Amino acid sequence: MEMKFIPLSVPNFSGNEKEYVNGAVVSEWVSTGGSLVGEFEQKVAGYAGMPAAVACNSGSSGLHLANLVAGAGRGDEVLAPALTFIAAVNPIRYVGAEPVFIGCDDSLCMDPVLAERFLSENCEMRGGCCYNRRTGARVRAIVVVHVFGNMADMPAFLALAKKYNLVLIEDATEALGTRYTGGPLAGRMAGTMGDAGVYSFNGNKIITTGAGGMVVSNHPDWAEHAKYLSTQAKDDQLQFIHGEVGYNYRLTNVQAAMGLAQMEQLEDFIAHKIQMHEFYASRLDGKNGYRVLGFRDGVRANRWFYSLYLEDPRHQRDQVIAALAEQKIQTRPVWALINEQKPYLQCEAYGLEKAEDYRAKIVNLPCSTNLTAEDAQRVVDVLLAL
Repeated sequence: MEMKFIPLSVPNFSGNEKEYVNGAVVSEWVSTGGSLVGEFEQKVAGYAGMPAAVACNSGSSGLHLANLVAGAGRGDEVLAPALTFIAAVNPIRYVGAEPVFIGCDDSLCMDPVLAERFLSENCEMRGGCCYNRRTGARVRAIVVVHVFGNMADMPAFLALAKKYNLVLIEDATEALGTRYTGGPLAGRMAGTMGDAGVYSFNGNKIITTGAGGMVVSNHPDWAEHAKYLSTQAKDDQLQFIHGEVGYNYRLTNVQAAMGLAQMEQLEDFIAHKIQMHEFYASRLDGKNGYRVLGFRDGVRANRWFYSLYLEDPRHQRDQVIAALAEQKIQTRPVWALINEQKPYLQCEAYGLEKAEDYRAKIVNLPCSTNLTAEDAQRVVDVLLAL
């Protein structure tokens, strides 16, 4: 019998997706018009506990909008993680600003201690604003990424943003449903604590609309501005009057139909993610030179991705990935550091030791929301035999 392929992360369409999408098609409202986009925005806003949400066509466009409404622009610098997907950083360049790369802590998220150290050692406050002494640029914002659904240390980042008068943007594109369960931020969702937050509904995310994203903000005028910019900045719908340079960033009605069906299943998806992460951890953590990375205490993480850390030097990342691929098991490494990418080689980077170590030693394991225990056990068996 042919060996079954086990993918890394694929969508789960086990709910009302077909019914709702068919309804959108039958209604003939399939593009950016139609009532379902607004319904999806309200559903996500209500789930996250935010007053409003702005749908867009990708997490990347959502981050671009967040940087725009935050006022980041030419001559500014923005602190960003070195260990993340490049889509978290490119929008900083879209608005003409420059990233300053900061290393990670053991959550894989940006380390607030390193960020504080960089700011205290390299920057000064003038007129209530933070400036980089070396470049003379204003440090305008911090983009914090909740990596693989793990919550960044938000109390620390909120304090840091207040101290240095920085805008705090949360890239929660991997963290829909992650929330604090204890401490001063108990009940708060990833993406809702800073000035603006962004979610993604790409095909490999915990819920998907094929492609898509959502912006939320604690500033109602920022959310309103983001929506305005996402719809070509129209001042007059009939006469085609435009007040700013706008963007074609809106989600379609068909995608919103899919999103509504996916939202109905989100909590079940998270429960399954937690169950399968614990399945891997119970069978691999501390065995055969492996460590299954956990998630922050006091947080109900959505556990979007499962990271296997190769503690034993006899396990080389790329060899492990190749051995699993031979058994038709799809895995992947964590991202190459952004400061090592060609567009960003000249950017400042700080405190990268842990980021470099995790880059070299992490293998991400199959984690789909329809992953079966049988398939996960096959992954375990192959790993223990290496």
